Amino acid sequence: MNFDYTKPNVGNTDRLIRAIVGVLLILAIFRGSWIGGLLGTVLLVTAYFRFCPVYTFFDFSSNKDVTPVSK
Repeated sequence: MNFDYTKPNVGNTDRLIRAIVGVLLILAIFRGSWIGGLLGTVLLVTAYFRFCPVYTFFDFSSNKDVTPVSK
């Protein structure tokens, strides 16, 4: 497991989906769901930085420009 946050592992389509779902979950705060807002914030942050720590844990990348590092 190579935890290098300078190499993006979130692709463009994945980034767009994370941003849309993140905004929708943040809007859930207004309906009383703070857990949805927290998850939405995490999704927006991972979309902005193009890095997902969970992807690193499983050695996965949805970014077509960067290949996953083999063990």
